[in-house]
Amino acid sequence: MKKYFNVTGVCRPDIHYMVDLNTRLKEMKKSVDAGEYFVISRARQYGKTTILRALSRYLYGDYIVVSFSFQRISAADFENENAFSSAFADIFLREILNKKRSGTEFQKAELDRLQRIADIRDTGLRKLFLALSDLCGTAERPVVLMVDEIDSASNNQVFLDFLSQLRDYFLNRDETPTFHSVILAGVYDIRNLKQRIRPETEHRYNSPWNIAADFDIDMSFSRADIAGMLLCYEDDHTTGMDIKMIADLIYSYTSGYPYLVSRICKLIDEHPAENLTWSREGIVEAVKILLQEPNTLFDDMIKKLEDYPKLREMLYDILFHGKSYPFTLYNHVMNIGKMFGFLKEEHGETVIANRIFETQLYNLFLSEEVSEGLGYQVASLDKNQFIRDGMLNMDLVMEKFLIYFTDIYGGYTEKFVEENGRRLFLLYIKPIINGTGNYYVEAQTRNQMRTDVVIDYRGKQFIVELKIWRGEEYHKKGEQQLAEYLDQYHLKKGYLLSFNFNKTKQTGINTIQYNGKTIVEVMV
Repeated sequence: MKKYFNVTGVCRPDIHYMVDLNTRLKEMKKSVDAGEYFVISRARQYGKTTILRALSRYLYGDYIVVSFSFQRISAADFENENAFSSAFADIFLREILNKKRSGTEFQKAELDRLQRIADIRDTGLRKLFLALSDLCGTAERPVVLMVDEIDSASNNQVFLDFLSQLRDYFLNRDETPTFHSVILAGVYDIRNLKQRIRPETEHRYNSPWNIAADFDIDMSFSRADIAGMLLCYEDDHTTGMDIKMIADLIYSYTSGYPYLVSRICKLIDEHPAENLTWSREGIVEAVKILLQEPNTLFDDMIKKLEDYPKLREMLYDILFHGKSYPFTLYNHVMNIGKMFGFLKEEHGETVIANRIFETQLYNLFLSEEVSEGLGYQVASLDKNQFIRDGMLNMDLVMEKFLIYFTDIYGGYTEKFVEENGRRLFLLYIKPIINGTGNYYVEAQTRNQMRTDVVIDYRGKQFIVELKIWRGEEYHKKGEQQLAEYLDQYHLKKGYLLSFNFNKTKQTGINTIQYNGKTIVEVMV
């Protein structure tokens, strides 16, 4: 059977190339063994569903695991508690009977009782939980309940009432039989899920929210995780890839986001005709395709930005204004951004979660400004002149940007350029490289004073450091910083773009040598 990369990143090891989950599963089993009630809240396509499946198999033999998704329950089933109880009982029972062994591990009388609840749509939550309690009490082994996609059920009162009953039974399980452990999975965590429930005060702060134990297991893929997956692939295909280099590069783009890691690998594996190889150039090409293709992850990103305008504003400020936000989960906007996977904490600061999300956000915001971006129109008209023998002529790009910026924005205020300089440069470069190259902004150097833009074009990289002029000493420091940054990329040449508001400034281009590096300095 052909093995392949799955875009969720985790699934059956006999079919998919996958990250080794054993360490994570062992940690999760400790929580189950301790009889905990916990919520796996991670962003979309972060491997929640498939890790639940893996955990279900991992627990086999020690527990009876009943696992299903709330997506199986229709909107009509949430109209009232009677309809919900009947639907829940039906799905719960089918999950048991679909497993050859687990159906024999319960008393037949209790299974029949649950069947009657499933057949009669006028039986409420109280009778449902009494039946579930008796079922757990007569089971041969402890019963673990896993419910996926709880977000699809969270915007109604019936769901809240269900959680209230579940909590009450769970807290009193030393006296009344119930599930040994409960695992819920969804995007919204237990603190933010209540925001989707009806806003009555008596419900908003009700008890279902204070029961869940912390779930701190890192579900992102580390460099070692990615390398291990690639090693399995290399054993089968013998591509000759540099596994460490490829793993590091994939991680640098994705920060271990499971869908993004797996999708890059899948593109290279399945599209060799498109010059996608297990090389630096192949990874860059796969990232370009990923950023251009439609997928539900990016669709969801756009929808969330429409639903949460303050989050959108924060993302824009970080990207284009270089604003720094100290990270705290008590900030509602940061908490929401982290929950959706758009933001993360790094050294106490709020940063975009990964390079691919960052580039997609740049593309989204810039696309909305194209009609007003004169630089985009100018570069679009003249873009063919920047390509020589199939390669980007970066020197000419910088020369033409100098002319364009001086003519249009030379008389603008310092504050205007501080807030718009990087946006204007990206609007200018985007149509030139669009369809062939990529760009990203180095998060570690992005601030109000300095930004490093990395441009990938047909496997060749160009580094452009953008700075606000703060005097000669600060400018010399910029040369040193750029030279050090070029070392990291093993490049001999870089570009320093300075926005200078000194009345005696001399705009133009100057090429210097600094510590063995060629630096093209552009003063606007």
